[in-house]
Amino acid sequence: MFRITLNRIAFASAILLLSLGIACVASAGGSEQQVCDVGADYALGIENYPVAIRLHAEVVRKRPDDALAHYHLGFAEGMVGNRTEEVREYQSAAALGLRNWDLFLNLGLAQLENGDLDAATDNLRQAVLLGEDHPESHFNLALVYERRGLLADAEREMLASRCRARDAGVTAVESHAT
Repeated sequence: MFRITLNRIAFASAILLLSLGIACVASAGGSEQQVCDVGADYALGIENYPVAIRLHAEVVRKRPDDALAHYHLGFAEGMVGNRTEEVREYQSAAALGLRNWDLFLNLGLAQLENGDLDAATDNLRQAVLLGEDHPESHFNLALVYERRGLLADAEREMLASRCRARDAGVTAVESHAT
């Protein structure tokens, strides 16, 4: 019974991690590869953010150079509204060498929500560079450009977003920034 349950949990964890795109292997600070903690990522995958925060904080305490753990901790912090901690953990992940487009997308969105348009612009540009084919990066960069009054740039990025979305068969792209 325990073996079957454990296998089901492992299978469910793998599916959740893959579907969220957080089971990736990240390179940080050189050629070492890091994979975040399965239990902490499982809590994140089932949207139990308080537990995910606690478990990822433990991982970060034990392995402070684990860029992926910092990223996941930042994501969980953001989901409960802790913007300062969210931004700090995303910045730690980036400083440790994580170069995922979605890290910079989430960092830019958090900075946008904090009203830091300059930093949001820089990080959303990085998200576009790293994830050229992802319409949401272009869409959110367009929103920042619009807020800054850079309407020609906003129009260019909005068109890029629509083209990428059409190419990917996506019918709607939305921002999660307020």
